[in-house]
Amino acid sequence: MKHCISKFRILLFLVFLLTACQQVNSSRNSGIIHTVDGPVKVDQLKFTLPHEHLMSNFGKDPGEATQYDEAALLRQVIPYLRKIKSLGVNSILDCTTAYFGRRVDLLKKMADSTDIQIVTNTGFYGAADDRYVPEFAFSATAEEISKVWIREFEDGIDGTEVRPGFVKLAFDDGMPSEIDKKLFTAGILTHLNTGLTLAVHTGNNPEAVTAQLKLLAQYHVSPEAWVWVHAHLAEDVQLLLSAASAGAWISLDGAKESNVQEYINRMEKFKSQNLLHKILLSHDGDGFPMGGEIREFEAIPRHLIPAMLANGFTEKEVDQITVRNPKEAFKIRTRRTE
Repeated sequence: MKHCISKFRILLFLVFLLTACQQVNSSRNSGIIHTVDGPVKVDQLKFTLPHEHLMSNFGKDPGEATQYDEAALLRQVIPYLRKIKSLGVNSILDCTTAYFGRRVDLLKKMADSTDIQIVTNTGFYGAADDRYVPEFAFSATAEEISKVWIREFEDGIDGTEVRPGFVKLAFDDGMPSEIDKKLFTAGILTHLNTGLTLAVHTGNNPEAVTAQLKLLAQYHVSPEAWVWVHAHLAEDVQLLLSAASAGAWISLDGAKESNVQEYINRMEKFKSQNLLHKILLSHDGDGFPMGGEIREFEAIPRHLIPAMLANGFTEKEVDQITVRNPKEAFKIRTRRTE
């Protein structure tokens, strides 16, 4: 592990130099993000939760993933979203991917009934031992996979006019598999053709981080195009700080009432390094997990933000993390190193 971390830090240093010395190209569709109700200026997002699931069938067989009791789902989720809206949340990025429950028609009904801006995704989920990776992806090239995702961006998802606002990907634990690296490469190609940000389930896996940074560098894409999802699970905070210094977005997306002090402690380390502008906060909640009870996503406005203010964070710093950072992380633009 120590050898892996040493290699990781060397790679981060090289990426940092490349990013610092070469200007990032932000030319495509700058300032826009796609919600399920159409494109909006990113400034309209305001208080954003960047990693939630409004519903999912994660755990079910992929063949059943899009099957919901729709009436029960809407009865449960719509009132809860209205509650979230009353707590100040304006926008939610829904991370349920194709093959474990993405239904953009239902997301649109929720958005239209609650006035919350909902952003959906393209991409495939490569964790869970590849259970939710479609069979064709194993034999397809990265280019062929990327064309599927680019087509969703250009033409809409599942025959609708709804377009994705980001690419959702995932790595299993341990050394990255060939399929996980191929899906990430397809994500890079999608980014270069659409400007969509890559939100990648990575967790406490420095080997996966190293692989992702290498591929980004290979394609001359800045780490600013990449979100380290579930970074709150990473054991070595210095690795997170190094990645953030190189431009990566660090998503602490497991917030609960019970871990508020842990989050405060971690954010204080970022604050001490002037890196609060690279943090994202969310819960990884679920409004309808396989038809079950809500896995709540309200701890940030109800518990974490008051604790931040009580522990020396300013309102401006809270606004930086919950409003300005998601705008900057997810606004559609290609982020090349030239």
